[in-house]
Amino acid sequence: MSQVVRTRPEGSGQALSEAYDTALLDLDGVVYAGGNAIAHAVESLATARDGGLHLAYVTNNALRTPDTVAGHLTELGIPTEADDVITSAQAVARLISEQVPAGSRVLVIGGEGLRVALRERGLEPVESAEDDPVAVVQGYGGPDLPWGRFAEASYAIARGLPWYASNTDLTIPSARGIAPGNGAAVEVVRIATGAEPQVAGKPLPPMHRETILRTGAERPLVVGDRLDTDIEGAFNGEVDSLLVLTGVTDGAQLLAAPPHHRPTYVDADLRGLLTGQPEVVEEGDGFRCGGWTATAGPERLELDGDGEALDGLRALCAAAWTAAGDGTCALEAGKALDRLGL
Repeated sequence: MSQVVRTRPEGSGQALSEAYDTALLDLDGVVYAGGNAIAHAVESLATARDGGLHLAYVTNNALRTPDTVAGHLTELGIPTEADDVITSAQAVARLISEQVPAGSRVLVIGGEGLRVALRERGLEPVESAEDDPVAVVQGYGGPDLPWGRFAEASYAIARGLPWYASNTDLTIPSARGIAPGNGAAVEVVRIATGAEPQVAGKPLPPMHRETILRTGAERPLVVGDRLDTDIEGAFNGEVDSLLVLTGVTDGAQLLAAPPHHRPTYVDADLRGLLTGQPEVVEEGDGFRCGGWTATAGPERLELDGDGEALDGLRALCAAAWTAAGDGTCALEAGKALDRLGL
C-alpha cells in the first residue's frame, strides 16, 4: 500500500489522549532517561490514563523483563502491569518460534529479558555455541556485557546457525548521555562473521505486530523520541505518531527528516498528549503556525514572527519538508533554530 508523503505536522482539535485509544510509548528518552523520569512524564501519563487512554510501553531494549520494567515504572509513580509492557525480546522470540521447532535451544547474547521471552515461546536459552543451539539471538546486554559473548555468537553463526537480533538501535540514552546500543554490538558480530541477522524490533513489522497482538489497539498513537525507530515504525505500520523532543532527536534532524521519518505531531514532552495540536497553514510563499511564518529560500530557511518556539519549529518543518520532498533537506536551518532556542 502506498503511503502519503507528509509535508507538514498535522493539527488536532482534540487532545491527543482523546483522539486515540492507546498510546504506544517508547521508554528510553520518552518516559525516562538513565532510570530517572523525564520532566512532566509522570503527571502527564497519570492525567492521560485517568481520562481513559490505554498506556502501553513499547521498548526496543531487550535487557529487562516486562515485570522488571513494570516495577520500575511503578516506582517512578506510573502504575504499570507487566502486560502493559511490550519488548523487542518478545517480538524476536515470537519470530524465532515461528521458524524453529518447539523446545529448540537458542544461544542468547544479551540479558534476562531475552531468556524470559524465549521461555515464554517454549524455547530453551543456552549460553554456549557448544550447547547444540539451533539459532543465535542477540539483544542489548547492558554496559557490562563481556566481550567474549560476541565471540560466542560468532562461533555459532560461522557454523551456519541463523542469527536474530532484537533490534539494531546504534545508541541508547543514559543519565550521562548517549551510549552504544544493541546495534553497535550487532555490528561487532556482523564484522566478525559477514552475516546478516533477522531483526524484530522497531521500526520493522515484527515489533508492530507484537504490539498490536498484545494491546488490541484500534486507534493507536506511537509516541517516541527517535525518527529511525519510533517514527519509522509508525510509518511502516500506517499509524499516527507523536515525536517528543526529550531524547535523541533535535530540531535539525527533524527538519532534515526523509518522508518515512516525519511524525504526525511534534511536541516538547509528554504534556503534548494532553492538548490539541496547532494547525500549520499555508500563507503566501510559506507556512504559518501560531505567531511564526517560515519560508524556504534558495539556500536557507527563513523564520519571521514570535511566540511559542514549538510553533516556529512546526512551521519550519512544513517549509523544509515541502522544499525537500525527496528527503534531502540541504537548506541551512541553523540561524532559524538558534532563534527558537532549539
